Amino acid sequence: MFKIAKFITADLLKNKVMLLYLIFLWAVCFGLFSLQGQGDKALTGILNVSLLVTPMICLIFATIYFYNMYEFMMLMHAQPIKRKTLFMALYLSLAVVFTCVYLLGAGIPLLIMNAGTASIFMILGTTFLNFIFVALALGVAVWTKDKSKGMGFSLLIWVYFVLLFDGIILLLMYNFSDYPIEKLVLYISFINPVDLMRILVLMQTEAAALMGYSGAIFQKVFTENWGISIILLVMLVWTVLPLGLSLKAYNKKDL
Repeated sequence: MFKIAKFITADLLKNKVMLLYLIFLWAVCFGLFSLQGQGDKALTGILNVSLLVTPMICLIFATIYFYNMYEFMMLMHAQPIKRKTLFMALYLSLAVVFTCVYLLGAGIPLLIMNAGTASIFMILGTTFLNFIFVALALGVAVWTKDKSKGMGFSLLIWVYFVLLFDGIILLLMYNFSDYPIEKLVLYISFINPVDLMRILVLMQTEAAALMGYSGAIFQKVFTENWGISIILLVMLVWTVLPLGLSLKAYNKKDL
């Protein structure tokens, strides 16, 4: 598996999209720190950009890459190589390369300019998001052979997790504002890894004080060690579950 992963990783590192992604992250980090001046404001800006861009580029690039590598994978399957081995090599290569690019483009600048717990949690949370959304993208690509449909479904997943989910939560809070639903909202946030990362990072900044009563509950839970451990455990489940389902679908797929 490691020989195949090494070959795929080398191919990914030559891809110009990775270089553009790295330059984009550098520009955002240094630009925001230069413009905002204050660490927490720049951190919040980088967090918003990371939450929008990381899931999108993982979903779109990984989906396209799977379709482009299809003939190579068929060739590899002609050899005595297990499907699980090939799939895991592809998955790990994509997730690790995306994580390394983020570490170079945003992680190191964050640690240099705003070293602290919030920056560490942002790097950790983005690493989880890379592994989660690469697994979802491969699951979509395995599920449908049609490239255009695969791209469409990947974009729908991005819209749901990044845009639609927050709209549903806001609608829920608006319509039931007379009821104490803060704890319910807290539990609902567990079904969206993007929201979990946002909460995990924001609770370590001064922005938590501006979130009112809901922010007070989130801060009470997610700044304690046991609360942070629960978030990381849920993120781990979010990583393993789509990967397991995608791998199962790939093993059963009629190639």
